[in-house]
Amino acid sequence: MSALLRTLYGYHAWANADLFDKLSTLDETQAAERQTALRLLNHVLVVARIFAAHLSGTAHDYASSNTEETPTLDELRGAFAEIDTWYLDYVCGASPHELSEKVAFRFTDGDEGMMTREEMLAHIVTHSGYHCGEVGRVLWQLSVTPPWDTFAVYLHHAAPARRTKDITASIAIPTCA
Repeated sequence: MSALLRTLYGYHAWANADLFDKLSTLDETQAAERQTALRLLNHVLVVARIFAAHLSGTAHDYASSNTEETPTLDELRGAFAEIDTWYLDYVCGASPHELSEKVAFRFTDGDEGMMTREEMLAHIVTHSGYHCGEVGRVLWQLSVTPPWDTFAVYLHHAAPARRTKDITASIAIPTCA
Protein backbone atom coordinates (compact mmCIF):
# COMPACT_ATOMS: atom_id res chain seq x y z
CA MET A 1 0.00 0.00 0.00
CA SER A 2 1.27 3.45 -0.91
CA ALA A 3 0.88 6.12 1.78
CA LEU A 4 0.94 8.84 -0.89
CA LEU A 5 -1.81 7.19 -2.96
CA ARG A 6 -3.84 6.63 0.20
CA THR A 7 -3.52 10.34 1.04
CA LEU A 8 -4.27 11.42 -2.54
CA TYR A 9 -7.44 9.35 -2.61
CA GLY A 10 -8.51 10.74 0.76
CA TYR A 11 -7.99 14.19 -0.74
CA HIS A 12 -9.81 13.19 -3.91
CA ALA A 13 -12.95 12.10 -2.03
CA TRP A 14 -12.85 15.20 0.20
CA ALA A 15 -12.51 17.57 -2.78
CA ASN A 16 -15.29 15.82 -4.70
CA ALA A 17 -17.69 16.08 -1.75
CA ASP A 18 -16.83 19.77 -1.33
CA LEU A 19 -17.47 20.44 -5.02
CA PHE A 20 -20.88 18.76 -4.92
CA ASP A 21 -21.78 20.83 -1.86
CA LYS A 22 -20.90 24.00 -3.78
CA LEU A 23 -22.83 22.93 -6.89
CA SER A 24 -25.90 22.30 -4.76
CA THR A 25 -26.06 26.05 -4.07
CA LEU A 26 -26.75 26.91 -7.72
CA ASP A 27 -30.30 27.94 -8.54
CA GLU A 28 -32.53 27.62 -11.61
CA THR A 29 -31.20 30.84 -13.17
CA GLN A 30 -27.85 29.02 -13.41
CA ALA A 31 -29.28 25.86 -15.00
CA ALA A 32 -27.22 26.01 -18.21
CA GLU A 33 -23.94 26.37 -16.34
CA ARG A 34 -25.00 23.71 -13.86
CA GLN A 35 -25.66 21.34 -16.78
CA THR A 36 -22.18 22.08 -18.17
CA ALA A 37 -20.71 21.22 -14.77
CA LEU A 38 -22.74 18.01 -14.55
CA ARG A 39 -21.59 16.93 -18.03
CA LEU A 40 -17.96 17.46 -17.03
CA LEU A 41 -18.43 15.55 -13.78
CA ASN A 42 -20.25 12.73 -15.53
CA HIS A 43 -17.23 12.38 -17.84
CA VAL A 44 -14.97 12.20 -14.77
CA LEU A 45 -17.21 9.50 -13.30
CA VAL A 46 -17.32 7.43 -16.49
CA VAL A 47 -13.53 7.52 -16.84
CA ALA A 48 -13.14 6.53 -13.18
CA ARG A 49 -15.48 3.59 -13.73
CA ILE A 50 -13.67 2.53 -16.90
CA PHE A 51 -10.31 2.52 -15.13
CA ALA A 52 -11.81 0.72 -12.12
CA ALA A 53 -12.81 -2.01 -14.58
CA HIS A 54 -9.27 -2.09 -15.99
CA LEU A 55 -7.83 -2.32 -12.48
CA SER A 56 -10.19 -5.10 -11.44
CA GLY A 57 -9.89 -7.04 -14.70
CA THR A 58 -13.58 -6.75 -15.50
CA ALA A 59 -15.39 -5.53 -18.58
CA HIS A 60 -17.22 -2.23 -18.76
CA ASP A 61 -20.11 -1.27 -21.01
CA TYR A 62 -18.94 2.21 -21.99
CA ALA A 63 -18.54 2.99 -25.69
CA SER A 64 -17.50 6.57 -24.93
CA SER A 65 -15.98 8.57 -22.10
CA ASN A 66 -19.37 10.14 -21.35
CA THR A 67 -22.99 9.04 -21.53
CA GLU A 68 -25.82 10.43 -23.63
CA GLU A 69 -27.98 11.09 -20.58
CA THR A 70 -26.70 13.27 -17.78
CA PRO A 71 -27.41 12.13 -14.22
CA THR A 72 -28.84 14.59 -11.72
CA LEU A 73 -26.61 16.31 -9.19
CA ASP A 74 -27.78 13.95 -6.44
CA GLU A 75 -27.25 10.88 -8.63
CA LEU A 76 -23.72 12.04 -9.47
CA ARG A 77 -22.97 12.85 -5.83
CA GLY A 78 -23.95 9.30 -4.82
CA ALA A 79 -22.05 7.71 -7.70
CA PHE A 80 -18.92 9.73 -6.88
CA ALA A 81 -19.11 8.72 -3.21
CA GLU A 82 -19.35 5.09 -4.31
CA ILE A 83 -16.45 5.19 -6.78
CA ASP A 84 -14.30 7.26 -4.39
CA THR A 85 -14.81 4.56 -1.74
CA TRP A 86 -13.97 1.86 -4.29
CA TYR A 87 -10.68 3.57 -5.18
CA LEU A 88 -9.70 4.19 -1.55
CA ASP A 89 -10.40 0.53 -0.76
CA TYR A 90 -8.40 -0.53 -3.83
CA VAL A 91 -5.42 1.63 -2.87
CA CYS A 92 -5.54 0.35 0.71
CA GLY A 93 -5.42 -3.26 -0.48
CA ALA A 94 -2.79 -2.93 -3.21
CA SER A 95 0.76 -4.06 -2.50
CA PRO A 96 3.76 -2.25 -4.01
CA HIS A 97 4.22 -5.24 -6.32
CA GLU A 98 0.61 -5.03 -7.53
CA LEU A 99 0.92 -1.28 -8.09
CA SER A 100 3.90 -1.89 -10.38
CA GLU A 101 2.04 -4.45 -12.53
CA LYS A 102 1.37 -3.43 -16.12
CA VAL A 103 -2.19 -3.71 -17.38
CA ALA A 104 -3.07 -3.73 -21.07
CA PHE A 105 -6.43 -2.25 -22.03
CA ARG A 106 -8.37 -0.62 -24.85
CA PHE A 107 -9.52 3.01 -24.74
CA THR A 108 -13.12 3.74 -25.73
CA ASP A 109 -11.89 5.13 -29.07
CA GLY A 110 -10.37 1.71 -29.86
CA ASP A 111 -6.73 2.63 -29.26
CA GLU A 112 -4.65 0.15 -27.28
CA GLY A 113 -3.02 1.20 -24.04
CA MET A 114 -0.87 -0.09 -21.22
CA MET A 115 -0.16 1.48 -17.85
CA THR A 116 0.96 0.26 -14.47
CA ARG A 117 -1.74 0.11 -11.84
CA GLU A 118 -0.01 2.97 -10.05
CA GLU A 119 -0.05 5.07 -13.24
CA MET A 120 -3.76 4.37 -13.66
CA LEU A 121 -4.40 5.51 -10.11
CA ALA A 122 -2.38 8.68 -10.69
CA HIS A 123 -4.28 9.26 -13.93
CA ILE A 124 -7.66 9.14 -12.18
CA VAL A 125 -6.65 11.74 -9.57
CA THR A 126 -5.03 14.10 -12.09
CA HIS A 127 -7.79 13.65 -14.68
CA SER A 128 -10.41 14.47 -12.06
CA GLY A 129 -8.44 17.48 -10.82
CA TYR A 130 -8.23 18.85 -14.36
CA HIS A 131 -11.95 18.59 -15.02
CA CYS A 132 -12.98 19.69 -11.53
CA GLY A 133 -10.85 22.76 -12.22
CA GLU A 134 -13.00 23.34 -15.29
CA VAL A 135 -16.08 23.12 -13.07
CA GLY A 136 -14.43 25.66 -10.76
CA ARG A 137 -14.06 27.97 -13.74
CA VAL A 138 -17.78 27.60 -14.48
CA LEU A 139 -18.47 28.60 -10.87
CA TRP A 140 -16.22 31.67 -11.19
CA GLN A 141 -18.14 32.72 -14.29
CA LEU A 142 -21.28 32.68 -12.13
CA SER A 143 -19.53 34.77 -9.46
CA VAL A 144 -19.63 31.75 -7.15
CA THR A 145 -16.39 31.13 -5.29
CA PRO A 146 -15.26 27.55 -5.97
CA PRO A 147 -14.26 25.32 -3.06
CA TRP A 148 -10.79 25.89 -1.65
CA ASP A 149 -9.84 22.34 -2.48
CA THR A 150 -6.11 22.18 -2.98
CA PHE A 151 -4.06 19.24 -1.78
CA ALA A 152 -2.23 21.46 0.75
CA VAL A 153 -5.55 22.67 2.21
CA TYR A 154 -6.68 19.05 2.55
CA LEU A 155 -3.47 17.98 4.29
CA HIS A 156 -3.82 20.75 6.86
CA HIS A 157 -7.54 20.11 7.27
CA ALA A 158 -7.01 16.37 7.77
CA ALA A 159 -4.05 16.86 10.13
CA PRO A 160 -4.24 20.22 11.96
CA ALA A 161 -0.89 19.43 13.63
CA ARG A 162 0.66 20.43 10.31
CA ARG A 163 -0.09 24.06 11.27
CA THR A 164 2.42 23.86 14.10
CA LYS A 165 6.16 24.22 13.79
CA ASP A 166 6.66 20.93 15.63
CA ILE A 167 8.18 18.65 13.02
CA THR A 168 7.85 15.72 15.43
CA ALA A 169 4.04 16.07 15.55
CA SER A 170 2.05 13.14 14.24
CA ILE A 171 0.75 13.73 10.73
CA ALA A 172 -2.41 11.73 10.19
CA ILE A 173 -3.31 10.26 6.82
CA PRO A 174 -6.53 8.48 5.88
CA THR A 175 -6.60 5.05 7.42
CA CYS A 176 -7.56 1.86 5.70
CA ALA A 177 -10.39 -0.22 7.04
